[in-house]
Amino acid sequence: MWKVMTSFLLLIAWTVPMSNVYAQEKDSSIELVTQARSAILLERDTGMVLYAKNAHEKLPPASMTKIMTMLLIMEAIHEGKLKWNEKVRTSEYAASMGGSQIFLEPGEEMTVDEMMRGIAIGSANDASVAMAERIAGSEEAFVKMMNKKAKQLGLKDTVFKNATGLPAEGHYSSAYDMAMMAKELLKYDDITKYTGKYEDYLRENTDEKFWLVNTNRLVKFYPGVDGVKTGFTAEAKYCLTATAKKNGMRVIGVIFGAPTPKDRNAQMTKLLDYAFSQYETHPVYKKNTVIATVKVSKGKTKAIEAVTDEPISVLTKKGVSVKEMKKVVKLNENIQAPVRKGDVLGTLILKQNGKEILRRPLVAKQSVAEASWWDLFKRTLQALTKSA
Repeated sequence: MWKVMTSFLLLIAWTVPMSNVYAQEKDSSIELVTQARSAILLERDTGMVLYAKNAHEKLPPASMTKIMTMLLIMEAIHEGKLKWNEKVRTSEYAASMGGSQIFLEPGEEMTVDEMMRGIAIGSANDASVAMAERIAGSEEAFVKMMNKKAKQLGLKDTVFKNATGLPAEGHYSSAYDMAMMAKELLKYDDITKYTGKYEDYLRENTDEKFWLVNTNRLVKFYPGVDGVKTGFTAEAKYCLTATAKKNGMRVIGVIFGAPTPKDRNAQMTKLLDYAFSQYETHPVYKKNTVIATVKVSKGKTKAIEAVTDEPISVLTKKGVSVKEMKKVVKLNENIQAPVRKGDVLGTLILKQNGKEILRRPLVAKQSVAEASWWDLFKRTLQALTKSA
């Protein structure tokens, strides 16, 4: 694995339509959410918080827990550990889950694609546990992965006890942490093909055809909403983590503990309306944009491209004029093979008037295997031939 020894900077003057008056973190003078325990609203690309109410209060997340479950599934897909058409067998334990389910029978097999539809659209507890067992061997081991990922994301208000969100002592999260999990999940473009679908069917070619209807009704009734996950238990009340995209800007809203589904949806609608009426984003880079090339020591190839791992934008209040910014690219030196696709190679920093506006990681566009001794020998021989 490559190691970071030192760093160097590339400072580039960069003129684009960016503002010298940026959106400030949350407007405390307004009260958008009155019928819920906690809430948050943020813009997805920048992570800027636009509104918050008790955003770090630790509360039961109910089935919003499945945001982390889906995130680990998408990571496994991305890393090649899972394929969408792979069949997953249902254990007796997975089939025994209560609450929301797609009524999997012990021994029944469904593809990863079908399981994900069950989880994302139907909030299926049985499918969640079946996938947890496939990825980690047991739900217990999968929960350890969930908590490890939460720590990697810097989340301090979250502890998971299961993969479903069914009531369990010591199982909690916060509006802020749920928004950060959703932000991470939305790095995977394919996820909204599942979370944004209002209805679908499983077992279509059998007598057990099963109709899925999205528990997030805003997917159908609010233009631009394409995720992410609802939640309800008697303790948690009605919860929702929602995302919507409009005019190129994607926002994420979270509601914890609304008394009724109507209150939950109405307040989420207020959050989304506020975001789209008051703010706009200025795109800077698309996902996978090449920012720099980095040398790789002892690799099959001598260099690797460092790219953005998510869309990068700057957020302003609507109608604000924009001015010059500077881009600082900070690349890790002495990177050694092997390098995996997605490994962090450096950092992109946006500044204006000397003030840091945005900081995002730059990652490896592709993997680089370690060179064999024969590769290194030929490389040395070529270098000697050129210098002769």
